[in-house]
Amino acid sequence: MPRGPKGEKRPADVIGNAVHVMRIATGEVEEDHGAAPNRAKGGHKGAKSRAAALTPEQRSQIAHTAAAARWKKGG
Repeated sequence: MPRGPKGEKRPADVIGNAVHVMRIATGEVEEDHGAAPNRAKGGHKGAKSRAAALTPEQRSQIAHTAAAARWKKGG
């Protein structure tokens, strides 16, 4: 079964998906968000621990690389 943008299960066919969305809108069925919120929490934890493990020189190098990428984009 295909997954929605937040990890929820959705019907594969167009009509089945339309009926499912209608049932969510009318309150017949509650939307299941799957495991997406838990994955986001894990990402924040990983970013904090990675930042704590980096030296100031490494953080500076990462920041310079990111800034160069942003300027290169031109937008």
